[in-house]
Amino acid sequence: MDNLAHGLFGAALGEAGLKEKTGLGLATLILAANLPDVDALGLLVGENLAWRRGWTHGPVAMLVLPPLLVGAMVAFDRWQVRRGTRPAARPPIHLGWLFALAYIGWLSHPLLDWFNTYGIRLLMPLSERWFYGDTLFIIDVWLWSALALGVWLARRRRRRGDAAPRRPAQASIALVAGYATLMGAGSAAAERMATEDAERHGVGPVRTAVASPVPVNPLRREVVLATDEGYAFGEVRWTPAPKVWVAYGVVINQIDDPAVALARREKRVADFLYWSRLPLATVERRPDATTVRIGDARYAVGAAAGRFEVVATLPPDQPQRTPDRP
Repeated sequence: MDNLAHGLFGAALGEAGLKEKTGLGLATLILAANLPDVDALGLLVGENLAWRRGWTHGPVAMLVLPPLLVGAMVAFDRWQVRRGTRPAARPPIHLGWLFALAYIGWLSHPLLDWFNTYGIRLLMPLSERWFYGDTLFIIDVWLWSALALGVWLARRRRRRGDAAPRRPAQASIALVAGYATLMGAGSAAAERMATEDAERHGVGPVRTAVASPVPVNPLRREVVLATDEGYAFGEVRWTPAPKVWVAYGVVINQIDDPAVALARREKRVADFLYWSRLPLATVERRPDATTVRIGDARYAVGAAAGRFEVVATLPPDQPQRTPDRP
């Protein structure tokens, strides 16, 4: 998910009562909830897809990053004491709880990242396998709204001295959990319905079905159906009544063309294919060159169409096709 969602979830955990366990509890939760995205620094050295949601989201980072954050928070607290700027109302640091909150916040990050179709390598570096929840769109305004409202109401109650100030934040977390559960069930149902509809009309057999949530509308899914030849696309809508629409023609995938293997020698192409879940390749041969265009079928239609794609141009002296078999 985006960093606003991660930060709001950390804040909601704090306002639900965890921030009261130790000084700097709220700050630790919010920072820890965003900590795995330190891998975005790879952009500074020209890395992106091959770095994202890997090492810093896996078990090795879980052992390293939260203790580093705890050390930084303790050092910050002592620095404020030396300068005489430490707020008098702040509770003292409780080292055990500070560690616990750092781990709780950190664990919330891969959980939320798993919810969307982008993917996360939960076991890096022990395994490079990608995991996908297909539950929430990567930027979900309803999740933002529920968490932000819960945090705001909890803080207002606390300022006013109202009874049970934690309840709005606790309710927002419960609401988000229920919402994610229903969204996940909706995606699973959409995949099943679209697969049955496509195969009933002669498309398939379907090897993989991916139902992607869309922005704003939780009652709609964009569906990609992978077959041996390529991909079929469709959508499922739940209102005003459940409706399945699938384009029964299949977009041919040329991922096994030898030109794709040649293009893969470029790092940016190799990185893209390493990240891609449903790679979709087209090869255009001309007398002067061969153009290889590779996208991901998850983002071939809809709001993200065209944003995830690499193009490689092969010189004319490269092999254009495999020789005919005898």
